[in-house]
Amino acid sequence: GHPSITIVGLGDTAIKESRQRLEAAINYAGYEFPKMKIAINLAPGDIKKSGSHFDLSMAVGLLVETSQLPVDGETLNGYGFIGELSFNAILRPCGGVLPMAIAARDAGIKKLIIPADNIREASLVQGIEVFGFNDFNSVVNYLEGKESYVVPDAKVRALSKVRDKMLDFQDVQGQEALIQHIIVSAAGGHNILMSGSPGCGKSMIAKRMDTILPDMTEEEALEVTKIYSVAGLLKDRNQLIEQRPFRAPHHNASMNSLVGGGNPAVPGEISLAHNGVLFLDEIAEFNKKSLNALRQPMEDKIVTISRVKSIVTFPCNFMLVAAMNPCPCGNYGQDQCKCSDYEILQYRQGISGPIMDRIDLQKYVPPVNYLKLASQAKGKSSAELRERVQFARKIQQQRFANIPAVNCNAQMTEALVKEYCQLDEAGNKLLQLAYDKFRYSACTFHKFLKLARTFADLDGSATIRKQDVSGALLSRDLDKEQTRLLVVRG
Repeated sequence: GHPSITIVGLGDTAIKESRQRLEAAINYAGYEFPKMKIAINLAPGDIKKSGSHFDLSMAVGLLVETSQLPVDGETLNGYGFIGELSFNAILRPCGGVLPMAIAARDAGIKKLIIPADNIREASLVQGIEVFGFNDFNSVVNYLEGKESYVVPDAKVRALSKVRDKMLDFQDVQGQEALIQHIIVSAAGGHNILMSGSPGCGKSMIAKRMDTILPDMTEEEALEVTKIYSVAGLLKDRNQLIEQRPFRAPHHNASMNSLVGGGNPAVPGEISLAHNGVLFLDEIAEFNKKSLNALRQPMEDKIVTISRVKSIVTFPCNFMLVAAMNPCPCGNYGQDQCKCSDYEILQYRQGISGPIMDRIDLQKYVPPVNYLKLASQAKGKSSAELRERVQFARKIQQQRFANIPAVNCNAQMTEALVKEYCQLDEAGNKLLQLAYDKFRYSACTFHKFLKLARTFADLDGSATIRKQDVSGALLSRDLDKEQTRLLVVRG
């Protein structure tokens, strides 16, 4: 019949267009594109596939099947091929190479041939040999044995651990009490909501949160790099991301941009903040449905995106830092505030109860007085605060050393809370009094126990004392404010 090439296996537009790329690249490289009917099957046929990284494997397969590449089939069994071909047979880099290299290793592939620009990214994976080439001719010559592979001199470089010196907690003035709760939040990985009038320093503090968080472990850094690789946001393919992510989406962000979505599905902001900080400024202005979509991911630490033909799961173990005005005008508690109790309640109901239950610390941020602002004195630096955080995190790492997927107090399950958060008699009585007055939910009750455990860790105490319980109870300012507001029923 008439010469043609058909690619089956539920490929997307990029895969369908590879027919033109394959023909142009093979001819440019000096080989003959087969003048026959060709059918390429991307198995399994019931799973949708996307991307241009199939080009190299299809081109190699065509040369082998037409005897232009005299290589024994058994020899190629241990090889994997990833790469996009340009019309002039140049190998172009692809996104998502890191997770693909891990999957190839787990599938038993021993050698992986990829574009040279992706080699440092793929070299992060242990247990598989990685070969990087610049063009299709070099790949064929290597497989034929005409050329030996030259190992690149460059090694994988880690992102600088030097944090932005422009952001430091020593610039924050007049919020010493709040900073103590910020330390607790960072030390235990607890979510925190700050409510205060405009200009009191909420956003300023939130943007410095990542400067006091402990360094990521190698495993955490690899997880983050994989996510950014899949999302195509790995700016420098030669680097491993070692600084904890800080994501701050605008309050107009859609639900899909927050939790992930699209076709094919890509990670959203909550996954891009994995092992880092998700900062939601003006959280009460976010779409209520978008916020409620965070409920399950905040509990499970994963988000599952379901489509008709595919189901994708991304990790999203982030620490939520949120800021909001206490009322529509922002001046709640001051003389210039004219908002009624009903208006304040309506404004705050933009954040549902289940979301509030998942926020461990809820602190009111008071305005800073003139004397504090005019003072030349500086507060404690981020380096000093980070020492305290790392001290508490080290205790937690030792405590959860043999427990998978638990690295800090905020990640404790109910069973772990019962095991590690035993209260003494005085602490138990204090918590009982608070429960009788405010009728906390079971979720909030466990949050108090986790917070108390973190307060104790910061002091190096093996037991949870009454003062630790007191510190935890003082972390829910918005609950106490809510009880003072007049509820108007229609």
